[in-house]
Amino acid sequence: MKDLKEKLNQLPEKPGVYIMLDKDGQIIYVGKAKILKNRVKQYFHSANTLTEKTVKLVEKIEGFRYIITNSETEALVLENNLIKEHKPHYNILLKDSKSYPYIRINLKDKYPRAEIIRRLKADGAKYFGPYMVGISAGKIKDLLAEAFKLSTCSLDLTKKKKIAKPCLNYHLGKCLAPCAFDVSEEDYKREVKKATEFLSGDDNAVKACLLAKIQTASDNLQFEYAIVLRESLQTLDNLIRKQIINSPRDLNCDIFAFAGNALFSCVNFTAVRGGKVLGADNFTVSAGAAAEDALATFITQYYDKNPVVADEIIVSEALDFNEELVARISKKRGGKVNILTPAGGLRRQLLDLSRDNAIEYLVKQGAAIASKEARTSEAVRALQSELGLPTPPRRIECYDISHISGTDKAGSMVVFINGEAANKLYRRFKIKTVKGNDDFASMREVLQRRVAELASGDISFSEPPDLIVVDGGKGQLSYAYSVLAETGIPLISLAKREEEVFLPERSDPVILRKDGFPLMLLQRIRDEAHRFAITFNRNLRIKRQTESSLKTIKGVGDKRARLLLQEFKSVENLSKASVQELSAIDGMNAAAAQAVFDYYHTAD
Repeated sequence: MKDLKEKLNQLPEKPGVYIMLDKDGQIIYVGKAKILKNRVKQYFHSANTLTEKTVKLVEKIEGFRYIITNSETEALVLENNLIKEHKPHYNILLKDSKSYPYIRINLKDKYPRAEIIRRLKADGAKYFGPYMVGISAGKIKDLLAEAFKLSTCSLDLTKKKKIAKPCLNYHLGKCLAPCAFDVSEEDYKREVKKATEFLSGDDNAVKACLLAKIQTASDNLQFEYAIVLRESLQTLDNLIRKQIINSPRDLNCDIFAFAGNALFSCVNFTAVRGGKVLGADNFTVSAGAAAEDALATFITQYYDKNPVVADEIIVSEALDFNEELVARISKKRGGKVNILTPAGGLRRQLLDLSRDNAIEYLVKQGAAIASKEARTSEAVRALQSELGLPTPPRRIECYDISHISGTDKAGSMVVFINGEAANKLYRRFKIKTVKGNDDFASMREVLQRRVAELASGDISFSEPPDLIVVDGGKGQLSYAYSVLAETGIPLISLAKREEEVFLPERSDPVILRKDGFPLMLLQRIRDEAHRFAITFNRNLRIKRQTESSLKTIKGVGDKRARLLLQEFKSVENLSKASVQELSAIDGMNAAAAQAVFDYYHTAD
């Protein structure tokens, strides 16, 4: 404690990032500060004002590091990067998969089209959304086609040569078909302007168009089409009902409200566009920071993954880094975005509604959140104690081998971070050096290749694991240990029959409680590795069998069989290919393409 006090006194009065460490030297929290000395001291000298979650964080702190930055903005960016890299337990980390659909219209195109995207492109196009639960981006896109006849296909409309016949959308009155007809840019962009006005909140033109089309379809006895149009009108009515009473039509804002209890916190995100609530979502977080710090971190991460299309951001807490966050988000958007905490009026009502949703979510999800925490990060910490590991196994890798009678041998590597599957880090291995049915040698090859990749730049391999799990008993463990002994990476095997855990150089297994979360975590990891290996083995077998069947076709040998599968990915895609598409593959000729086509289209 004396050393800690001395280090606190030596902190600089400059902006930067501080990194909290536990007794094992693991990073458990990363924070930013305008003045490092003042901010870090608050954790240790303001115990009476800390939240319960922050108190739990402080209890774990055994040391800290800090990095001085040239500005507060640099501190904001560095904090975000370090959180992504180290994924500390007490920091907010927004999941990669959490992104929403938007409708994109690029006004710079000759004939702009409406398309649905989930990732921002820095191209100057206009983005509308996000569309969340209750509002389908696909149905909104269909409305644009129905009312304004905008092209929604993927044809290259910059080509001068027109196609012979327009697609079905033209005949259904859903497209002006600039691909086939000389539609003037002025006429087309007049409809684009109406579409963007609708997406910005003006519903009148769309409603009038749909009502007129319904009447025409009924008059012409096109009742099925009339039903389709009525479904589109229902989509529009659902959108109109989300209009906020007495709100200006140009109200475009993102609302972030923070709520927390003794154990967990929640951020509610609500999107308002054109005076309508497009939707809301709740994000569970286990942050150890103050609400204003956690909220600033969350907002930074959110806009790293989603486009900035709002004019203003409403927040429930005044942010220390408000000015820096405004500058960062405004730069990302390409225009000024204000961040405010309203004291009254319509915006305050919206903020209160967002906060109420966050609180309600915490109450309803409390048991589920606690259960997930026990099954993941708490199970990781318990594994350290149960297995006598040097550190909590934050990153666990598990390996398995799959084959049928020694053929199509496949190895799998799955990765769990803080007790949760990190699917993007999974890797597969095709066994190259082992002949026949030898699981032990196959496991040794896989681990040798994994260790060789420790110094690589591949994100799946560059970070060494805190624990490696192999599926099997003492024999499998022994072969694995022969590879890993010099690395110092902790290793165990999990034997399936009795679910016993074996450790190197220890004769007796460790028996974990059958109903305990540590064993359940190991079982989840082992089963996931098994599933991943079996899937890869099956794919290899199908590919081999398909290649073999292709080679029975006249003019198709090893090389062409491989090229066809590489191009079309599956037998289903290959069987649907036309002669022209088959001929276009490098290495194919017209005769071989015709033979392949006939193979899939000639009746037995």
